[in-house]
Amino acid sequence: MPFVLYLLGLAVFAQATSEFMLSGLGPDIAHDLGVSIPAAGWLTSAFAAGMIVGAPAIALLGARWPRRRSLLVTLTVFLLVHVIGALTTSFTVLLLTRVIAALANAGFLAIALATATTLVRPDAKGRATSVLLGGTTLACIAGVPAGAVLGQHLGWRSAFWAVAIISLPALLAILRTVPAARTTGPATAGGFRVGRRLATLLLLGALVNGATFCSFTYLAPVVTEVSALGDGWVPVMLALFGLGSFAGVTLAGRYADRRDNRLIFVAGSTLLVGWCVFALTASSPAAAGVLVFTQGLLSFAVGSTLISSALYAGSESPVLTGGLATASFNVGAALGPALGGVAITATGYRAPLWVSTLLVGTAVGVAGTLQLRARRAARRET
Repeated sequence: MPFVLYLLGLAVFAQATSEFMLSGLGPDIAHDLGVSIPAAGWLTSAFAAGMIVGAPAIALLGARWPRRRSLLVTLTVFLLVHVIGALTTSFTVLLLTRVIAALANAGFLAIALATATTLVRPDAKGRATSVLLGGTTLACIAGVPAGAVLGQHLGWRSAFWAVAIISLPALLAILRTVPAARTTGPATAGGFRVGRRLATLLLLGALVNGATFCSFTYLAPVVTEVSALGDGWVPVMLALFGLGSFAGVTLAGRYADRRDNRLIFVAGSTLLVGWCVFALTASSPAAAGVLVFTQGLLSFAVGSTLISSALYAGSESPVLTGGLATASFNVGAALGPALGGVAITATGYRAPLWVSTLLVGTAVGVAGTLQLRARRAARRET
């Protein structure tokens, strides 16, 4: 893999740390700014909403610019709004900074995905995608737990400062190493058609990612209130989830280029069983530790494979496909925490695990139904 992909992964690491770290900082932010924990969960939903809007729109704008300029502008905006977020005392302002940061993150990720797939062989999109998403999983392993530790000892604002500082070397690396050439593929939507396969993959991605974010956003209260572990265990559980997600992305990078639908269906079914078991056994600290790891592994293995498959399905326009994939996955990231917050209010802190079960069950049902229809159609043709 070209070294520049790992530098892009460094920027993704900073952005994913910001996106995920609220799962460990939510209760502190809620207490400091005088809002409820479910309300603090809307910070994650606001970030996802910004990603939904920003991914296709900013990807189109960025496609008209040289790659380096697009990446530098979006990452600079991302850095600056984290400085503002670290300084504000208003929940409304913090919510707004999350939206703007998401817009910048969305544009960056869409261009980075397109850039990654054009720097490797046509049959290596899965491995290139896994390198970029490796930044996300490393954020879960190191960045998010570190953010939780910073939040516990220095306050949640210190985690926002840390994200801004981490972004600086990524900016310099992009300036020195990313080629200034334009991204490939059409700069506009003219002539680009979202086919049935791509639309299906985007829907499945939204459902699976919704399940992931639903439980991950509220992992801190699940650990402390349901599993009855102390606050000091929250960073440990976040690290376990991150280790699992890294393993999942690594596996997906090896197998996603085979473009085998059975892998997605089998892994998705296993993921469904895992969420159900987690919901039933969350009161056991040992079971919670094991399932946090396995669900991180399965969630990111399935999610990464779906992204790679979407990039193959929309290979005629990698920029727009990257934007659509980013947007669809963040539809789930917005929907999941919102549903989880409603469920917590109604039934308690175990509820997000059941919501995750329902979302993945829907995805498996959709995938199974479409696969069955395809088989029947093939039989009729023969």
